[in-house]
Amino acid sequence: MNPNKKLISKNPLFFGTTYHIPKNLAHRDVLTKYEKIPTYIYDESYEASGVAAKEIAGIIRKKQKQSQHCVLGLVTGSTPIGIYSELVRMHKEEDLSFKNVITFNLDEYYPMNKESVLSYNAYMYKHLFNHVDILPENINIPDGDLEFNKIYDFCQMYDKKIESLGGIDLLFLGIGKTGLIGFNEPGAQITSKTRLVALDTRTKQDAARDFGSITKVPFRAITMGFESIMNSKQIILVGLGEGKAKILKETIEGQINEQVPASYLQNHDNAKVIVDNGAAMQLTRVKTPWLVDTCDWSSSRLVRKAVVWLCQQTKKPILKLTTTDYVNYGLSSLIADKGSAYSLNIRVFNELQHTITGWPGGKPNADDTHRPERKSPSKKRVVIFSPHPDDDVISMGGTQIRLVEQGHDVHVAYQVSGNIAVSDEYANRFISFHNLYTNSYDPDNITQKEQYEKTKQFLQSKKGDEIDIPDIRVLKGLIRRMEAKAACKYAGMQDENVHFLDLPFYETGAVEKKPLSQPDIEIIKEFLREIKPHQIFAAGDLSDPHGTHRVCLDAILYALEEIKEDDWMQDCWLWLYRGAWHEWDIDEIEMAVPISPEELYKKREAIFRHQSQKEGAMFMGDDSREFWQRAEDRNRSTAKLYDEVGMAEYEAMEAFVRYYP
Repeated sequence: MNPNKKLISKNPLFFGTTYHIPKNLAHRDVLTKYEKIPTYIYDESYEASGVAAKEIAGIIRKKQKQSQHCVLGLVTGSTPIGIYSELVRMHKEEDLSFKNVITFNLDEYYPMNKESVLSYNAYMYKHLFNHVDILPENINIPDGDLEFNKIYDFCQMYDKKIESLGGIDLLFLGIGKTGLIGFNEPGAQITSKTRLVALDTRTKQDAARDFGSITKVPFRAITMGFESIMNSKQIILVGLGEGKAKILKETIEGQINEQVPASYLQNHDNAKVIVDNGAAMQLTRVKTPWLVDTCDWSSSRLVRKAVVWLCQQTKKPILKLTTTDYVNYGLSSLIADKGSAYSLNIRVFNELQHTITGWPGGKPNADDTHRPERKSPSKKRVVIFSPHPDDDVISMGGTQIRLVEQGHDVHVAYQVSGNIAVSDEYANRFISFHNLYTNSYDPDNITQKEQYEKTKQFLQSKKGDEIDIPDIRVLKGLIRRMEAKAACKYAGMQDENVHFLDLPFYETGAVEKKPLSQPDIEIIKEFLREIKPHQIFAAGDLSDPHGTHRVCLDAILYALEEIKEDDWMQDCWLWLYRGAWHEWDIDEIEMAVPISPEELYKKREAIFRHQSQKEGAMFMGDDSREFWQRAEDRNRSTAKLYDEVGMAEYEAMEAFVRYYP
């Protein structure tokens, strides 16, 4: 496996056309006219991370040549992982020394023991400091162990120390979903100093996945204020994944607003933003490029994107759009290129109409010229890859049921155990039940009693950052397996067609996983070669480059790359669905499967089989709806979008796009 080999961006599906910035600066000014902070877009997250790492290495080396110290401001989270990894590589392979580097981290939870695996102190040593030659005395991280009455003096000292060194030479930032920088929450003032702050609910919800529950997230944190941030000589803000796209648009193109603290960076004269394609999705030059410059309309996908957008702006169905509508909304060049509005409307209407099918496995004995799936073979071997043990029914449960009912040989492969998503309380319920049940027929089973006491004692004394013992992880994994089998059985599947791959990268017992490696790829390859499917369905979620869904998709793509010469692969199609958090835009969808009210109810019942995720699921994010509610709302919303552009009105729809290996 070559982890640096591109697999996503070579597919024209993802994010439509990539709008690279020309070298001509005058032309760049046209394309970026809505952007108030210089922004640079890269195809992949690892490319963006590499560029940021080179910027950091560059300032370190520049200061070394001048025999000066280099003051860096650093952050934590998922975004910096790839950047720190590249800096470590440069240290080991390119003689990048950190001996002249002095670092100041932006924040730390309070209270927080610095030895805790959840502390930002531990994070920095794990990902960077333990692997480079930085001097320990040059490392500065807010102290979450301080007594409360000493915090104010510490914060003043922190700011004065930065000032005494001449300020921060380069400040590397990430961004939270609310636009927070460090723990400067919405409402933070641009004159703020390093201080103790209270965390708002959204921030604690985002952190809950690390702590196992929102109730275990500290209520407060120490954060560097905007005064030191804005006094930095250079600032690089890095955003990765489509989960950051909305807030980055507000930061880069919106008005300066204290409710989006990152927007203060518009006032900095040496700040830049580095993003990957996913994070750039909402920027004007990517989402609606015709508003910034003349487009090349040779891409049918771009044409469809523009026409659907025009429908949404005018609130008209496709076949009612007029030439005047195109001209009034900045699409006159499209009409000039394609001719009349009438012929263009008909073309796009037919394209969208042809994406709709009630036969996701192909319709036997039918003309498949304009159908999204081929008719042969009429009975296909189908593999549905599900990252977690519920993504299949949440994301494509209606299609899964339809495929089974239409006679296809459907297999579901759960890629990870999902054990960390089972709460301790829910696991304890099963332990207690098993103990009571065992005692009812074998009260003298000493081994069973010892096992019960061991697991019960662990859960009662478990600390917030403590990893489950193996017995508990096995138990929680079995709970997810049991639920997944029940859901598949309800969908009409046979037990032998339900597979649990338990990819090794996931089995750390903690939220942070190991990197994807060849053993993970081999498991996928062996499974696919056993089934030899005609159809593969996989989760196409790209929000977080280090998230489980993204890693699971990469595992599939690497496996397919390595077995692409197999005979059966020549007749295998890969379809991508979305997880619980996003949906494909209507202009991207290549197969839309209508779901009737009865089928939607059956899908809900299948989701209900995942009871551990219904009762206080651990990774709900900032959306209070249960997974079945999100799924139904999303499926109804997709159907409504089709209805609004002039298609037939359906109760709900599940959407897919095809990936071309």
